[in-house]
Amino acid sequence: MYEVVGVRFKKAGKIYYFDPNGLAIPKDTFVIVETVRGIEFGKVVVSNKKVGENDVVLPLKKVMRLADEHDRMIVEENKQSAKEAYEVCSSKVMQHELDMKLVDVEYTFDRNKVIFYFTADGRIDFRELVKDLAAVFRTRIELRQIGVRDEAKMLGGIGPCGRMLCCSTFLGDFEPVSIKMAKDQNLSLNPAKISGLCGRLMCCLKYENDEYEAAKEQLPDLEDIIETLEGPGKVVGLNILERVIQVELIKKERVVEYTLDDLIHEGVVSIQTTD
Repeated sequence: MYEVVGVRFKKAGKIYYFDPNGLAIPKDTFVIVETVRGIEFGKVVVSNKKVGENDVVLPLKKVMRLADEHDRMIVEENKQSAKEAYEVCSSKVMQHELDMKLVDVEYTFDRNKVIFYFTADGRIDFRELVKDLAAVFRTRIELRQIGVRDEAKMLGGIGPCGRMLCCSTFLGDFEPVSIKMAKDQNLSLNPAKISGLCGRLMCCLKYENDEYEAAKEQLPDLEDIIETLEGPGKVVGLNILERVIQVELIKKERVVEYTLDDLIHEGVVSIQTTD
């Protein structure tokens, strides 16, 4: 077992584990740590806890120290410098007529590197752009191509639900989302209604998916013929979350509703699929 603290470097960024270096670090404390990108300023979102070897990436880097007010000033200065770097890079992109969209710029805490995030439809030859930027900023330059989901996460915005985007407020990682999830939830398959600002399927389709899958395993399918105490009937409607089944009784020519508990209590004699 390893004692760790969880650190985030962005508001809704991924959580990375670090060795607390003998310190008891409460949640919401700012710390200085060493990462593969260099020295970074981060926020502790998971206080000291024990985790297994499979949950960490070894060797585990240590927390260097707790951040102070001077460190906070450096972060603010870096943010201001990043805004200026954005304007410079934007003009250089236009100058070189590159088919790319600059999304964000970030300085590492120690100003050892400037990272330019951009989107593009294909590969971009930005070697001349890098040379120009290196001549201006006189530090290491990294141009990182990102996807449209990452772009939405960085820029933020308001989703179709009227709330701030999940990806920019609390989602640390993107999970796979498929059109099957929308089908299972009986949602409209109109792309405009199930897509987020990024143009991809909305992340929230994943939230209730496990519940729908569990319910579908318990419930019959539409058009199935089931046997009830009132006789055989065809399933014509399903309220999956509430486990309510609408059955059209074949002999009585009327539609009745049953809950899953009702059918279990009555004892469904058989389910006959239409295949």
